Amino acid sequence: MTSNTKSPTVKLVEFNEQYTHQLSNFSLPENQLEFTSLPLEKINHPKVSKTSIHVLVMSNNEPVGYFALEDGEKVHKYSDNPKARILTSFSIDSKFQGKGLAKQGLKLLPSFVKNVLPDINEVVLGVNKRNTAAINLYLKCGFVDEKQMYEGPKGPQHVLHLII
Repeated sequence: MTSNTKSPTVKLVEFNEQYTHQLSNFSLPENQLEFTSLPLEKINHPKVSKTSIHVLVMSNNEPVGYFALEDGEKVHKYSDNPKARILTSFSIDSKFQGKGLAKQGLKLLPSFVKNVLPDINEVVLGVNKRNTAAINLYLKCGFVDEKQMYEGPKGPQHVLHLII
């Protein structure tokens, strides 16, 4: 017996205004909103650098996830590397969770960074110590825990590194 079920085609693309309406329907459970922001809140946040890159995780040409690759002072809390960016606000829309899309999207991160930000050689992030599901996901996708901690606004953060 064969199956015609194809796994979804996942890709990373830079945000542009054409996706605003679809992102306005993006939802997350309360327990996840404790650790992240909704995409349009982050994209429109005045404290996010204008040179930050807003990235959509696309599945079959539909935005199913989001994260930002931020630059500026925020990066220095996590890394001394002048060629690093910080990954923030990673999330998958609740309607699409549990399908492996987060893992597929994160696996595409190194090639995306090489294409869009060729001078960047490291991506760092802070993940709340209580968010074990996210920690495990990032570690499975190549991030390394160098045993650094950072005291964030919502408690201790593991600092994870991905060399590009």
